[in-house]
Amino acid sequence: MKIAIAAALLLAAPFSAHAACAAKDFTVDGFNVKLAQGSGQPRFTMKGQLTNKCGEAAAAQIRIDAKDSTGKIIQSKQGWPAGTSNIAPGQNVDFDLGRLFRYQPDMSDYTVTVVDVKAW
Repeated sequence: MKIAIAAALLLAAPFSAHAACAAKDFTVDGFNVKLAQGSGQPRFTMKGQLTNKCGEAAAAQIRIDAKDSTGKIIQSKQGWPAGTSNIAPGQNVDFDLGRLFRYQPDMSDYTVTVVDVKAW
């Protein structure tokens, strides 16, 4: 029975895609939100740079929260700035997740957080 359990664990190991890196091993720099008036609804740009400070190649998922003046989250979106590619140690990738958000007049503050890390 122990051999069967060990074999099952060894078979499942390749399917585990979590990296040895953690959210704390990634930083977001230069995060900036701009609103541009278009022909219809205003459009956002939410640009920044995600940097891998881990010793291994990995990818990170970020979450951007749009808040009202009281700090209540009114929209929240997640994305993988590097897609399904790993970011090499010490390297960075630029992102713009503004297209995921729809303008609401009560949006007044925006925060970005690294929420998950994987090695693809």
